[in-house]
Amino acid sequence: MYTDTERCVRAVRSKDARFDGWFFTAVLTTGIYCRPSCPAVPPKPRNMVFHPSAAACQQAGFRACKRCRPDTTPGSPEWNQRADAVARAMRLIADGTVDREGVPGLAARLGYSTRQIERQLRAELGAGPLALARAQRAQTARLLVETTTLPMADIAFAAGFSSVRTFNDTVREVYALSPTELRARTRAVPGPGGDPAPGAVSLRLPLRTPFTPDNVFGHLAATAVPGVEEWRDGAYRRTLDLPHGPGIATLAPAPGHIACRLALTDLRDLTLAISRCRRLLDLDADPEAVDERLAADPAL
Repeated sequence: MYTDTERCVRAVRSKDARFDGWFFTAVLTTGIYCRPSCPAVPPKPRNMVFHPSAAACQQAGFRACKRCRPDTTPGSPEWNQRADAVARAMRLIADGTVDREGVPGLAARLGYSTRQIERQLRAELGAGPLALARAQRAQTARLLVETTTLPMADIAFAAGFSSVRTFNDTVREVYALSPTELRARTRAVPGPGGDPAPGAVSLRLPLRTPFTPDNVFGHLAATAVPGVEEWRDGAYRRTLDLPHGPGIATLAPAPGHIACRLALTDLRDLTLAISRCRRLLDLDADPEAVDERLAADPAL
């Protein structure tokens, strides 16, 4: 969609949140990139450049807007609809495959050579697998910095960085703020229980509206598998089978987001656990497109 300049400009001018995640707007005069629904005054069309992914914006030298926080938008629903190599690669990158197995591991899972995967991702997303994985790490790091009180060193490795120095450099480059400055802006404080237990993380999962939590969680509660899933005290809980050990996810509806608490054996599984929770609730889907398609079926 990002190649349709006129359509993208109209979406930016109308601040249409339905297009969040479908494309990103880089602003030449400020050096930042935004989501289509950014509340700031829209730039002039000649100063807009559209990219298909946050990674492409970062690779082109743009920083994330501090006002609309484009890196926190739900992912494009396109990757859940398609079954080609690019869509499968995006799902695997979101699961942390590149962090655990590298680009060769990603290519092996897809049945392609590393060169083929690199070429296809660059052609469609404007960035290769390493840049896409880096953007994913930066997003996870920001989420943890702003919504938890975990030490920065723990966050660095939980987000998939190989060192604290790389973590600091990447966060500063992408957000123009250090991790400490990011945390100070949100004034993160410990919860009522004090410091979290090792491996316990509480965070918010962004969603695309309209979202009907009663229907989603009602279905999960009605079909829960005993010993694996349960609905208790207004929250859905289930076990997770993760590479470094089992985990437990607790998910509850909240205004504008899903409250998520993860109890993990190893924080290195955090990215994969978040991806599994998002996929479980189908948070990257486009509800209006789903309604439109279902409404066209006379049997429904």
